[in-house]
Amino acid sequence: MRTNLDRRHFLGLAGLGAGAAALAACGGPSTAGTADAVDTATIDFSGIKPAASIDFWTNHPGKSQDVEKAIIEKFHAKFPDIKVNLVTAGANYEEIAQKFQTSQAAKTGLPGLVVLSDVWWFRYYSNGSIIPIDGLVKQLDIKIDDFQKSLVDDYKYEDKQWALPYGRSTPLFYYNKDHFKAAGLPDRAPATWQEFAEWAPKLKATSGAQYAYIYPALAGYAGWTLQNNLWGWGGSWSKDWDITCDSPQSVAALQWAQDSIYKDGWAGVSSKEAADDFAAGITSSTISSTGSLLGVLKAAKFNVGVGFLPGGPEAPSSVCPTGGAGLGIPSGISKEEQLAAATFLKFMTEPENTAAFSAATGYMPTRLSADMSAVLAATPQIKTAMDQLAATKVQDNARVFLPGADQEMAKSAAKILTQQGDVQATMNELKKTLEGIYTKDVKPKLKA
Repeated sequence: MRTNLDRRHFLGLAGLGAGAAALAACGGPSTAGTADAVDTATIDFSGIKPAASIDFWTNHPGKSQDVEKAIIEKFHAKFPDIKVNLVTAGANYEEIAQKFQTSQAAKTGLPGLVVLSDVWWFRYYSNGSIIPIDGLVKQLDIKIDDFQKSLVDDYKYEDKQWALPYGRSTPLFYYNKDHFKAAGLPDRAPATWQEFAEWAPKLKATSGAQYAYIYPALAGYAGWTLQNNLWGWGGSWSKDWDITCDSPQSVAALQWAQDSIYKDGWAGVSSKEAADDFAAGITSSTISSTGSLLGVLKAAKFNVGVGFLPGGPEAPSSVCPTGGAGLGIPSGISKEEQLAAATFLKFMTEPENTAAFSAATGYMPTRLSADMSAVLAATPQIKTAMDQLAATKVQDNARVFLPGADQEMAKSAAKILTQQGDVQATMNELKKTLEGIYTKDVKPKLKA
C-alpha cells in the first residue's frame, strides 16, 4: 500500500510549479500557483464571526440535489444567521474543477465550500487554492476520529487535513437477477472474470439483452474501473512511480477486455452512462459507482443484484479501487466565509446527515457512528458496498497523481475497446505519455 509519506513527498513538491502546460493540453484546469496564495500555516480563526452567506458548489453526486437541499434546510433551522446557497457548479467533477479554476483566476465568485474529486482535489492543494482545516476542526470540535479512517486519511497530507469525505464510493458489480435466473446462473456476482466469461454466452442466449456485460463509459471511468481488470491480471497503470501499463500482465488484461467485445461478442461499451444502460435492460450486467445504486433501483423494472468486483487469474480478491469526492474550503475567500463554510461542513458530515445522504444515493456512510439500520432495512444492497470497503485497494499513482493522466487513460481505452486498436502498441504509447508527464511535472520536483 502507498504510504502517506510517499504522497506527502510528491504533493508537497508538486506545489512548486507542476504541470500548467501539460494540464492545458489535457483539457484540465491549470495547476500553476497563484501569486497571492495564502500562507496556510498562519491561519487563525480566533475572534472571527461567521459570514452571513456562502455558496456551496456541487454537481449533486449520485443525483443528490434533493437530499442536499433537505440538509441545507435543517442547517438553516439550526444556524439561522448563516445562509447556504446551493449552486449547481457543473454536471460532473471536471466541470466543477474548470469553474473553480476560472473563479480562482478571476479572484471573484468563489464558493465557501466546494466538491472535489479523487483526481482533482490535490491540484487545488498544490496551487494553494484550498486551506488546511485542522484549526477549524479543533475550533468547531469536528470528530475526525469518527470518520471512516481510510476515507478521511485520503485528504491528509503534510500532516494536515485538507478536506473531509463526502460522496465516497467504490465500483459495484450490478446484475439483472431475472436474466441470471433465466440463464440458470447463481444469484450472485461472479467470483472472477474467468467465471463470468463462462456465464456470458448463456446470458446472451437467454436474456434478450443486447449485451451480457457493458463496460462503463470511458470518459471519466476507464482509468478508475479498469484498475479492477488490471489488478486481477497482476497488472496496473503504475507501481509507485514506475509506469507499468505496458507490462505483459496489463496488456493481457486489456486484451481480454477487447476480446470480450470483438472476439467473443458478449460485451459492449456504454456511450454515456452504464448504470442507465443497465437499468434500461440493454445489458445483463455492468460495473458502476455505488453512487448509482439508488437511481438504478428506482429506474429498473427487474430485480437488481449487486456484488463485489470480480477478481482475475492472478488476484481473485481485493481488486476494488476507492473513489468519489470530498469537500474543501477555498483559500481565496475571507476568514469569515471560511468559518461559515466550516460550520456547514461540520453539519453536512454529521452522522445523521451522512446516513441520510447514503440513503438517498448509495454512497458510503463516512461516519462510523452513523445509524444505518433504517437505511439498510429499506435498501439492503447498500451493505454490499459497505462490506466491500474492507476489500478495497489504494488507486495507482499514475491515475490520481499524474496531472491529466486519467484523460490519457480514457483515450487509450477508447482505442482498444471502441476502435479495436493493437493493445501492446497502445499501451506502449500510453507509457510514453505518462512517463512524459512524470518526467516533466513530477520527477524534477522529487529531486529538488
